[in-house]
Amino acid sequence: MNFRHLKFFVATAEAGQVSRAASQLNISQSAVTSAVKELETELGAQLFVRSAHGMDMTEAGREFLASSREILEKLEEAKKVTQKRSPVKGVIHVAATYTVIGYFLPYHLDRLAQLFPNLEIRLSELNRESIEEGLLANRFDIAVVLTSNLSNPELETETLLRSTRRLWTANTHKFIRQGRATFEEISAEDYIMLTVDEAAHTTMKYWSLSNHQPRVKLRTSSVEAVRSMVANGQGVTILSDMVYRPWSLEGKRIGTVPTEQEIPSMDVGLAWRKGTEFSPAVASLHDYFKQSFVAPQSHLVTPRA
Repeated sequence: MNFRHLKFFVATAEAGQVSRAASQLNISQSAVTSAVKELETELGAQLFVRSAHGMDMTEAGREFLASSREILEKLEEAKKVTQKRSPVKGVIHVAATYTVIGYFLPYHLDRLAQLFPNLEIRLSELNRESIEEGLLANRFDIAVVLTSNLSNPELETETLLRSTRRLWTANTHKFIRQGRATFEEISAEDYIMLTVDEAAHTTMKYWSLSNHQPRVKLRTSSVEAVRSMVANGQGVTILSDMVYRPWSLEGKRIGTVPTEQEIPSMDVGLAWRKGTEFSPAVASLHDYFKQSFVAPQSHLVTPRA
């Protein structure tokens, strides 16, 4: 047993599906499956029950999950004590969109604060248009955005993570039993449309490639409203794995299924004005993200001296 086994096990437990855990870890599904099987063999206990809905935890799995999280947390605490801090200092003006701040950045902001204690990151949450304008006007040094939404030729981009989009339904929905849904079938259901970060525009772009349209029951900027309505069986939606959580605020289960038509991923990454020469502070942030996603299993980066 090693830390890789524990990390893959925890990711699978939290995601509820091997495919989603693999996507979050940026590794192959077979690597996750093998790690879980090796762990079960060593422990002599079944940790998951494989079903059409994904990976349901056994009682032994739930008990082992608490211990695994505690071990990984202790490891992170040890890293904080032993890891080299960078002397790089300065102020960086960073812009980010709502989805990025809510579902991607918090973990990395904590890691950056540990690695670069003398680096001040001044973060602004804005929509895409305001971020593009701010980058071109040099109000921001760099941005963390949905690069799949960017097309401005005056900006450089670097994608870090591609998050798969899937159909979300209540866990008792017929689509869960089917294991797949067509756009024709989805169009017959009430659809809950998320609007934040141009989600509605993106949705209609890939729906336009089919011969059908979603039957929109509600448009909302609240991810939690979408989550609750889907879990309560009041509609379905298509959103990315990055914003997925298996439970609504009421504690009801949300399931996901793939569609027969390929849906573009939601891509997260960095953006900056073309021709910009990074300062040592901005270069350190850029290097952190690049190295973190080149070797995502460790989430470690060697700070610049």
